[in-house]
Amino acid sequence: MFCDFADNIVAGTDEAGRGPLAGPVVAAAAILTSEQQAVLLECGLKDSKKLSHTARERIFEKICVLGIEWSAQAASPARIDRVNILQASLWCMKRSVEKLRVRPDIVLIDGNCLIPNLKLPQESVIKGDDKIPAIAAASVVAKVLRDRVMTVLDKIYPDYDFVGHKGYPSAKHREILKMLGPSPIHRLSFRGVVIEQDNDA
Repeated sequence: MFCDFADNIVAGTDEAGRGPLAGPVVAAAAILTSEQQAVLLECGLKDSKKLSHTARERIFEKICVLGIEWSAQAASPARIDRVNILQASLWCMKRSVEKLRVRPDIVLIDGNCLIPNLKLPQESVIKGDDKIPAIAAASVVAKVLRDRVMTVLDKIYPDYDFVGHKGYPSAKHREILKMLGPSPIHRLSFRGVVIEQDNDA
């Protein structure tokens, strides 16, 4: 059940890609007018994880056609390894909010963490992508953009099948890692990326 923040300019922010072993984490921020929100809900807007690839692409296209205000930011595997995935995700959220052309009255963040050093009123919302349409829209933007990045990276590193698993720790991905070792876009700080070799003679 979505919540209503009438009479406030609400920016929702969410990320995609905290769990993968490879590739960037991407966050997006979005602001919806009441009319845009109604159209997206009619189109089936919900948490991106509950949508098929086709449905996400359809809603993302509608977001663009409607002229919805959104922005996004990625953090590289190197940044993730340097600061950890949570801090990299929060940094992406902060950057995506700061790049919005419209200044929101409040920023609603999916999850239970606030964004450090954000100079705007903010509130964390557990399961926000199920409750706040702006967060749900941001989740779709972040997921679609990250998936497209992984499709491009698949062409650069075709042996890793990034187009298939998008960097997530599937059985096939783990098997490829055992055979080939990590690529330049793997998160070396993540468990299971660097495979320990037996030193038995």
